[in-house]
Amino acid sequence: MNNDSTAQEKAPPRVVVVMPAYNVAAVIAKAIAALPEGCIDEVIVVDDGSRDGTSEAAAKSGATIISHPVNRGYGGAQKSGFKAAIEHGADIVVLVHGDDQYDPSCAERFVEKIRDEGFDVVTGTRMVLGDALEEHMPIWKYIPIRATTWLQNRMIGTQLSDYHDGYRAYSASFLRSVPLDRLSDRFDFDTDMMIQAVVHKVRIGEVPHPTRYGEEHSQLPFLKAVSCQLTILSTALKFLMHRTGLCRQSVFEQDRPS
Repeated sequence: MNNDSTAQEKAPPRVVVVMPAYNVAAVIAKAIAALPEGCIDEVIVVDDGSRDGTSEAAAKSGATIISHPVNRGYGGAQKSGFKAAIEHGADIVVLVHGDDQYDPSCAERFVEKIRDEGFDVVTGTRMVLGDALEEHMPIWKYIPIRATTWLQNRMIGTQLSDYHDGYRAYSASFLRSVPLDRLSDRFDFDTDMMIQAVVHKVRIGEVPHPTRYGEEHSQLPFLKAVSCQLTILSTALKFLMHRTGLCRQSVFEQDRPS
């Protein structure tokens, strides 16, 4: 009996990659192939209404496929993937974008922060290595990221270096505590998740990583990026109002009424 308990304690965590994907048939096989060997137990690709054969390309690479008949949005795709990962017994869930912009080979570093260092939420950062501009991040994107990250840290009560990095990892226990269905289906979902990390008082870690910017990787056009930033700041403002007691909201309460 003691031997069984010891073996169970030493069993490695089940790691599932959730990969949101929208019209990335040309690069998704490359993204899946770049994931570190021996670290990932399952890849779940959430095809968010693609019309270019993304699901078929991902399936040929051995991924589990979730297909949305219509586009549900960046947050909606994550919700489907996280729920499936929990159902499939994940202990650690890593979010890797299907457009191959964030280097999938870095995924194990995110896993290590949870497995070995005890973090529950890990976010990537493009600002620590100092090469974001050298890797051709547009200046119109770089400046707002730095400015809004500074502002969001003060509104939400965090100390992150890059609030808009989409490379993330979560412990399954944290994901189970989050009211996913009450969070945004849009780009502010990542901010919602960081707010939930603050609400639940879990440890938040960062992993510096390079980012590739090029024609083959999807990027938001300028006006849509501005709209997303405004939506994200609106979400942060709602939490600030909650924290200061100006407008309390149950979604920001750790013990929410049923």
